[in-house]
Amino acid sequence: MEYIKLKNSDLKVSRLCVGGCPMGGHGWGKVKEENLIETVKVALQEGVNFFDNADTYGLGKSEELLGKALGSNRHEAVIGTKFGVRVENGRTFYDNSPEWIRQALENSLKRLNTDYIDLYQIHYRDGITPIGDVIETLEKLKDKGYIRYIGLSNIHEEDVKELEKYNNKFVSFQNEYSLACRRNEKEMFDISKRLEVTPLTWGSLGQGILTGKYDKNVTFEANDRRSRDIYVNFHGEKLIKNLKIVEELKKISNEIDKPVSAVAIRWILDYLSDSVVIAGVKNINQLNGNREALGWNLSEEHIKILEMISKE
Repeated sequence: MEYIKLKNSDLKVSRLCVGGCPMGGHGWGKVKEENLIETVKVALQEGVNFFDNADTYGLGKSEELLGKALGSNRHEAVIGTKFGVRVENGRTFYDNSPEWIRQALENSLKRLNTDYIDLYQIHYRDGITPIGDVIETLEKLKDKGYIRYIGLSNIHEEDVKELEKYNNKFVSFQNEYSLACRRNEKEMFDISKRLEVTPLTWGSLGQGILTGKYDKNVTFEANDRRSRDIYVNFHGEKLIKNLKIVEELKKISNEIDKPVSAVAIRWILDYLSDSVVIAGVKNINQLNGNREALGWNLSEEHIKILEMISKE
């Protein structure tokens, strides 16, 4: 297992983090609650101690399931969850107001069956609430012991100027990043340096395209979000390019006897050397495949091959 300490914190986390979006049971195909619970338990047993969630994943179901799965072993885990995306009366909108932060936190604590959250993250900025008000509210909650550290999510270069003067308040930030999505690459490096925070990557397997399971004839059921064109990794020219990347991943996979998903994850860990990879899983087999990304390094040649084939 590989661990890293999140900057500005004493949180020692595994460099592989279990993503909670599939645990919500919505939009990722068929999932079984018993499989998800067992997967969380096995992850913890095998040293994967970091779990990333959000209050909107399955409208709270993911947090409930994670709390249930961790049970009395909660103290062994580092739980990250997020606030800021609000669903009310069938409407989805961003809300960073102090009132909603307090309410969202109370709701998450109940669902997770815990009295504290290790890493509380701003899911999206609402464009209205001054960041100073957000920080002040979170610091008060921190002082009361409800949260331990503060993180950021889905931020970009245009946000940094506003955030920079508070850089000692944050320990991490996360953005989409993978071999299938390198448009945020410069920001991943720049933001982690300017804000002095640890980068976390979501979408690390390109919503599954980088596992090697799919070909050009891939289709999904209507209730799977990847059936929609907005999930570009599975449609049109983007799909064709991704499959070329997968071809190279498979060659390397065969050479070094590692799963395709492990090679894709290892590339991020090696290329973005102080990062943590978030990868959602639906069962133990997926978890075990991802875990094989740890404890070794890609050769410089393999890193270069994947860098070239995935350039945007």
